[in-house]
Amino acid sequence: MTTDNDWVRVERRIKAPIGKVWAMWTDPNLFRKWYGPNGMTVPAAEMDVVVGGRRKVCMQMQTPERTMTMWFVGEYKEIDAPRRLVYTESMADEAGNIVSPQGMPEAHPDVTEVIVELSESDGHTLMKMTHVGVPAGSAGAGGWAQAIDKLEALFAGARA
Repeated sequence: MTTDNDWVRVERRIKAPIGKVWAMWTDPNLFRKWYGPNGMTVPAAEMDVVVGGRRKVCMQMQTPERTMTMWFVGEYKEIDAPRRLVYTESMADEAGNIVSPQGMPEAHPDVTEVIVELSESDGHTLMKMTHVGVPAGSAGAGGWAQAIDKLEALFAGARA
């Protein structure tokens, strides 16, 4: 996959050491605390963070009318702890079978790629996240911005 197109990119300067930010991406219990747009929870996250390892994540939103559940699966492609993490992501059913993306344009790929790059500077972590296959300005981009806001909020006021 290439990052030459106008894909979702989020860059933040997070007031936390790089190891703590890395853990937020790689520890399923920590990941569940921030992932997903506002109003979504993550009732399940499985992560085998090794090259070739699998991941399976459930996002859920409850409204008075219904419960909406979305599953995602992927595979870890690159791991250079605590600096670089690359994994694929696909919509799936609860059993982990890849399904066509729901609510996305017809040309949306079934398999996308998330690239997380971290570096440290003055006690902060510089984080660049690119989601290849999800266009900038899309609902997916908005969801990522909200999720990263939640990630940042976990560190707000915390001692680094």
